Amino acid sequence: MPATDNDPAADPEALRRHPRLFRAVSRRKQPRLRRTDITVTDEAAVRRAVKAASLGNAMEWFDFGIYAYLAVTLGHVFFPSGNDTVQLLSSFATFAVAFLVRPLGGMFFGPMGDRIGRKKVLALTMILMAVGTFAIGLIPSYASIGFWAPALLIAFRMLQGFSTGGEYGGASTFIAEYAPDRRRGYFGSFLEVGTLAGYVGAAGLVTALTAWLGSDTMEAWGWRVPFLVAGPLGLVGLYLRMRLDETPAFQRLESDAAHPSEAADAVETTTKGDLAKIFRQQWPMLVLCVALVGAYNITDYMVLSYMPTYLSDELGYSETHGLLILVLVMVLLMLVITRVGRLNDRFGRKPVLMAGMLGFLFLSLPAFLLIGRGGIPAITAGMLMLGLSLVCMLGTMSAALPALFPTDVRYGSLSVGYNLSTSLFGGTTPLVITALIGATGNDLMPAYYAMGAALVGVVAVACMKETAQQPLEGSPPSVETPEEAAEMVLSRAPEPKF
Repeated sequence: MPATDNDPAADPEALRRHPRLFRAVSRRKQPRLRRTDITVTDEAAVRRAVKAASLGNAMEWFDFGIYAYLAVTLGHVFFPSGNDTVQLLSSFATFAVAFLVRPLGGMFFGPMGDRIGRKKVLALTMILMAVGTFAIGLIPSYASIGFWAPALLIAFRMLQGFSTGGEYGGASTFIAEYAPDRRRGYFGSFLEVGTLAGYVGAAGLVTALTAWLGSDTMEAWGWRVPFLVAGPLGLVGLYLRMRLDETPAFQRLESDAAHPSEAADAVETTTKGDLAKIFRQQWPMLVLCVALVGAYNITDYMVLSYMPTYLSDELGYSETHGLLILVLVMVLLMLVITRVGRLNDRFGRKPVLMAGMLGFLFLSLPAFLLIGRGGIPAITAGMLMLGLSLVCMLGTMSAALPALFPTDVRYGSLSVGYNLSTSLFGGTTPLVITALIGATGNDLMPAYYAMGAALVGVVAVACMKETAQQPLEGSPPSVETPEEAAEMVLSRAPEPKF
């Protein structure tokens, strides 16, 4: 191999003759770490950022969860038909429509978040989500306005999906860029505490209303109440997000781009080719992100969105019983998810993610066999087997995914990759599983579908690099105390020579 100036190891003789030259080149390429290069986080600011992002995320998924848990009722209200399966498929198809437009939302909001800041875009997505959900609660039924009822439902579901396209990528980026490197998994896990809290709130409200009002009253008008609650909740989330400062990593990026020559380059990239830059430069990580998120979302939506419908439609349990079991499982997951965050900070993202993927690969079939036996203990045990596998991913993904991409394109790249995968594999999960069961008559199809997704996930986790306790790419190291920063500078200083 011929020697090159950039590869001194390729020519040891040149390195021996000109040691000072090569040391100078090495220092230029890897300058010595200075104290001012390190971000010392403010614990109170980190906790405010985590709280606002997590509560906002909870409100977003409260809005989305409502539709999933009212799928059967909405099928009766908006898609009248003599066939219950057709009604359910129509309702789940409308559920999936929101996911089909999520990539468009990711492509719109993601690069915007890299350009104007994370905080402003997260506030905008909150407004749009609340408007879309509130509007669904005002739509007249099919019996009142005919075809326009499902048409309006689809339109507002698309608005929900478009706004959600900018939510996960922004919220996970926001927390990841605020958190210190050694605790990114712990703080990131609170984002999924918010997700579970949103689902629990939605499931709890739907269950309480159904038990109080009864199925007939729920179909008449009770289904509107959870959607209308989204309006005031959205205002609370907007207030919390607008009170925050921009992330330290984005502030550093803005200050670096303030130099005239770099600012001109930044303007050119933002106006001509944000998405082209992402697809051209980040495509290997995008493929990895799509595979990881696909495996994660199929299992996530199967457990958290589809299972109540599976228990009621396929196994004959009442809707209330199915939701109560799911709520119990989700509350248990909320109690352990931050501990999973601590585990992946200590042992690494890859081992914890792999445990979750292997759990679904080997435990899905036994879990569904248990659920199929019937009885509250067997169903709860089967759901816990699935839930404990899922929590390994829930508590880790929000720290692992932002670390795949550099700071200047992190929001955009993650939003594009996450939402492409969610559109293809996540939101379609209830529809696909319902169709597979209808075509085959086999109640174990959800288990086989989850096992296939987990197999893809095992390969994806094996291909990713470990990022625990390391700085985000394109961002300076982030620590909790000035003493830790000083220690890091000393540890990376060259050894003195005498």
